[in-house]
Parts: sequence; structure tokens; C-alpha cells
Amino acid sequence: MIRFRSIISRIVALHVVAIGVTSVVVPLAFYLLLNEAANTLHRDALRSQAFTIGSFLRPQSDGKVTLDIPPEMRPLYSGGYGLYAYAVLDPDGHVLFSSRPDGSALFALDEQAIRDWYVRRRSTGAVLFGVSVARAVADRIYFVQVAQDLTHRDVIIDDVVSSFFPRVAWITFPILLLLLVIDIVIFRRALHSVREASMTAASIGPQRTDVRLPERGVPTEVAPLVHAVNQALDRLEAGFRAQRDFTADMAHELRTPLAIARARVDSLEPGPLRDQLRTDLVNMGRTVNQVLDIAELESFLVATDARADLHEVCVEAVTLMAPLAVERGQTIALSGASGPVWVRGHTEALFRAVRNLVENAIRHTPAGVSIEVEVTADCRVRVLDDGPGVPEADRASIFRRFWRRDRATGESRGLGLAIVSRVAEAHDGSVTVEGRQGGGSVFTLRLRPAAS
Repeated sequence: MIRFRSIISRIVALHVVAIGVTSVVVPLAFYLLLNEAANTLHRDALRSQAFTIGSFLRPQSDGKVTLDIPPEMRPLYSGGYGLYAYAVLDPDGHVLFSSRPDGSALFALDEQAIRDWYVRRRSTGAVLFGVSVARAVADRIYFVQVAQDLTHRDVIIDDVVSSFFPRVAWITFPILLLLLVIDIVIFRRALHSVREASMTAASIGPQRTDVRLPERGVPTEVAPLVHAVNQALDRLEAGFRAQRDFTADMAHELRTPLAIARARVDSLEPGPLRDQLRTDLVNMGRTVNQVLDIAELESFLVATDARADLHEVCVEAVTLMAPLAVERGQTIALSGASGPVWVRGHTEALFRAVRNLVENAIRHTPAGVSIEVEVTADCRVRVLDDGPGVPEADRASIFRRFWRRDRATGESRGLGLAIVSRVAEAHDGSVTVEGRQGGGSVFTLRLRPAAS
């Protein structure tokens, strides 16, 4: 059984079925009603003719009757050319008068025991439709039979009935199709507010938790669902806000004890223990800063008219990270475009993304590795290194939060590339990683050009 997920599709499918049934049933019902109406008119007309002929019966002194039809009416009953045929029978079934050339009855007298009208197809092709009426003349009962040949050229009502299907009934189907089109337009207009609510719902995400579905103009049947969804979104927004606030507050609160611990470590006697503690505190401070960045980026939105010079952002990031690269015995260089590359974006957020890409390359490659930051005119930043590279199996996972290939080492908490991914998403861009020919990795941050 075919199931339609769209309300309009379901309505259209049911209407098509209804059209198919109606286009057959309605013409058939009209035909039956029209045929019955035609038969009723025929019977009434023939009864009237029978009573008229009965009025022409004249009793005789010998107990017999004569039929005195006025000359002006005789053409109606003149053999094969007349519109009507008649026969007058006595109670014993003997034919007294008949318009037929052979002087016979129109039908057997015993047929009237079932009903007072009949339809008979003759061998000549004629279709007789007749009635029988009892008429009293001089205290005796006579039966007047009157019939009409339905194939006669002057009988047009039966032509109307027979031509109803080929000439009239066909119009039912296009009329119903037109009604279907009108229904579709009506339903589309009626569900317009529902489609708007659906488009609004599609735009809701972790960064737009304040958006609510419009309740004004929504159909009464759908309004409770929309209201319930808005209430659920209120609860989700409260939960997201509480989570972000907790993360940010926790990171802020950790900065003070970390600063105190750093001061106390610096007051220790020089030696391996102080160096190790200082390294641990630096890593902890870096993690706290990354957590703060994540918390801020959760609700970060880029203005439609925001512009940033991608080349300048990369210059600042490389300048900031160069001492760390030199300290680890690595080289770092900036290449590509030499002038401004304007992109749609937030300068500070893009700086965080490029800085984290460069820092990731520095911290996950050994000494002696060269790192290159390339800015292209088509709004891309490529960070290349000739280190060990990223295994293909890990490339889809490294941008997730807190993902680490080697959890035994405590240098990374798996937040740097997650920040890059979030910044790219906020800018309608993307970040990918590929292998480099000859060894190493290529991280590519793609952005959109600024509106001119």
C-alpha cells in the first residue's frame, strides 16, 4: 500500500480516487434518473392517448361499440408513419379495433396482469413502448392499448437519454479535475502558515535557540502542536544556556587558581620538577582558554555585512605562533596572496581558527618539520606540514570535541580543531584535512568572499 507523507499528497490521492468513482457513479445515476423520467413521461403521454382513444368509443344499440376518431387526428395513428399505434380489446381479448395493418393487438392481454406498460423489441427492429388502460363503455369494460415506436423520428426524448453518456457524461471528469486543482490551491494556501513554521523550525539550531515557530495564522488543528514545540524549545534553550554559562563560569573560575599555582611554581628552585610543573600549568591554561572559546562560539553568529582581511588574520596568527615553532625546532612561513583577501567573517573568530590550525600543526609534528600557511585569493587558508600526517581513518573524527588519537599523552585535549570547525560553520564555510604527497597533512579552511 502506497503511503504519502505529505498532507497535500494524501488529499490529492484520495481526491483522484473520489474523482474516478464519482465520474462513473454520477453519470450512471443521472442516466438512470433521466431514463426513469423519460419512461414516466412516455407512460403519461401514452395513457393520455389511451384515454383520448377511449373517449372516441361510441356504444351502439346492438350492444357493440364503434371507434369514431376525428379526421384531423387520424394521421397520428396512420400505419407505419403515425407517431402512435392503438388497439381496442374486449374483456375476452378479442381485437375490436387496431391501427396495425394486420389488425392484431399490440401485445397479449395477459401481459397487463403484471403491469400496465411494457417494452417490446420487434423482429423488424422497432422498439415498442406501450400502455394498457381499462375503459368502461355502456357498462362494459374495454382495454385500450396504445404504443409508440421509440425509433420513430419524432421521438426525441429517448435520443436525449441514449446520447447522454457520449455527449454529456464525459464533462463530469474534467469538471472534477478542475475541482481537484481548485482544492489543491485552497489547501496550499491553507497550509502556507504551516510551511512557514516548518522553514522556521529548520533554521533552529544550537546557535539559534531563541527562534520560535510563529503561532499566529496557524490552523487551529496544528496550533496545539506548534505551541507544544515552542514550549519544548523554551526548555531546550534554558538547558543550553545553563550548560554554556556553567562551562564559561568554570573556565573563568579556573584562571585565578591557575595564576596562583603558576606564581608558586615560579618561586621554586630551578630544576626538572619546576619545569615539568610549569609545562603542565601551560597546558592547563591552554585548555581553559579553549573551553572559554568553545563556550563563546556556541552562541556566536556572523553578521551578514561583517568583513575580515584573511591575509592580515594569517599574518597575526603566524606572528603569534612563530616563537612556539622556533622553540620546538620547527620552521614556519606565510605564502600565497600578498595583499588583502576580503572574506565575509569576524576577524577575532577567524584569528582563533587559523591560530588553532597552526598550533595543531606545531604540537603534532616533530622537531625539524616545516610548516607553511598559504592564503589564496579564492578565500582559502591552507596549513601544510611535512610531518607524519593524519591517518585516513581518523580524518572524519579529528574535528570532534575531546577526540584524541593518543589519550596517553596529556598535551592535547582535542578542542583546537573543534574550535576551527565551529568557526567554519558559523561562517558558512568548511574545514577539511588531506594527505600531502611525500608525507604530511594539508588542512584547508574555506570561507565565503565578502559582499562587494
